[in-house]
Amino acid sequence: MSEKTLQHRIDGPDDAPVLVLGAALGTTWHMWDRQIPELTRQWRVIRFDLPGHGGSPAHAAPSVAELADRLIATLDGLGVDRFGYAGCNIGGAIGTQLALTRPHRVTSLALVSSSPRYGTADAWRQRGVVIRTNGLDPIARTAPEHWFTPGFAGAQPAIVEWAVQMVRTTDPGCYIAACEALASYDVRSSLGRVGVPTLVVVGSEDQVTPTTDARTLVAGIPDASLALVPGTSHLAPVEQPAAVTELLIRHFTNAWHDKPGPGGQAAIGAAAPKPQIAPPPPPQAPPAAIESGLAQPEQDRGGTYEAGLKVRREVLGDAHVDRAQAAADGFTGDFQDFITRYAWGETWTRPGLDRRTRSIITLTALTARGHKEELALHTRAALRNGLTPSEIKEVLLHTAIYCGVPAANSAFAVAQQVIREETTPEG
Repeated sequence: MSEKTLQHRIDGPDDAPVLVLGAALGTTWHMWDRQIPELTRQWRVIRFDLPGHGGSPAHAAPSVAELADRLIATLDGLGVDRFGYAGCNIGGAIGTQLALTRPHRVTSLALVSSSPRYGTADAWRQRGVVIRTNGLDPIARTAPEHWFTPGFAGAQPAIVEWAVQMVRTTDPGCYIAACEALASYDVRSSLGRVGVPTLVVVGSEDQVTPTTDARTLVAGIPDASLALVPGTSHLAPVEQPAAVTELLIRHFTNAWHDKPGPGGQAAIGAAAPKPQIAPPPPPQAPPAAIESGLAQPEQDRGGTYEAGLKVRREVLGDAHVDRAQAAADGFTGDFQDFITRYAWGETWTRPGLDRRTRSIITLTALTARGHKEELALHTRAALRNGLTPSEIKEVLLHTAIYCGVPAANSAFAVAQQVIREETTPEG
């Protein structure tokens, strides 16, 4: 199998219309097993595994766009031109990406437990730090509480164990790459360009991609409808297979033959009244212009500033950069602009060294000069850039020889505290 394609499985008649199913992060194509018997009555169903998931080769993909490209290459190899697509979690992100970049290929779309932006970039990169240090076991052990309602988890221990093992056997490097892909994924401003009939499915108890995310998708996509599955958490196709299957059949049957009108809404549940979901909130007005030395909009500051701001956020985190910008005023604003342009836009973006190496150099310099506050900041940055705690220890040991033991002693105390904070699994 090529690095540019994805492991896949095909079920259903060869001459039927094609329906592609995308799985969630940490799962395999088996999460759709309960849908297959009914779906294959009408469709040729193609399921695929993400890199490093299940038996898929561990060829990490750094972005949702790259995953979408690999899926298209896989479908091209199968001779598939047009297809319907349903995806859960990151599988939904891939589907949205396809609808935006290959609108001529996608006939209709179902976004299950999906979002136009999954949490925050900081949270995804923090997860990568934890995995590099502790492996996937902490993520695996907490997966059931994020994926299933407590009642379902208590009644289905075999499915819970299956879910844990799926995550535990995923390739850590590919999982981290998927975290990076989700950290940079944000299509909120592009939803209006999704031009195919779209069904948005969300569990009423989903805390990973809550109903507010579903409403944002429906509000932004011109031809979208919302289906709420009561009493269900994130992995709705596993927890409520019959309800999700019914929704998919109804949507893709209608969309294939005759596009439904926009704004529809449905709720699925045995003998349960149809819950009503309030209309999405009106769009917020843009923030007021800043009346200070930083008043010029970011887009007017030039490419160096934009490139620097992007790298600064990726390395230091959105939270730190947001705090620094919020605190800037007429006195400090020019300095913030200066470091964004020259430190981050002209130095950290140079191609001669990778970010890991730049982090090593930065840790050494800050240790030598005794800049403890900056050292703490850049220890976090080094973890984000892929250094392990063991590698940071080696940097500080090496620095002790050439910059002095007292400086390294202080640096070890700072780095130890940061590493404890950053690599301790939640819960």
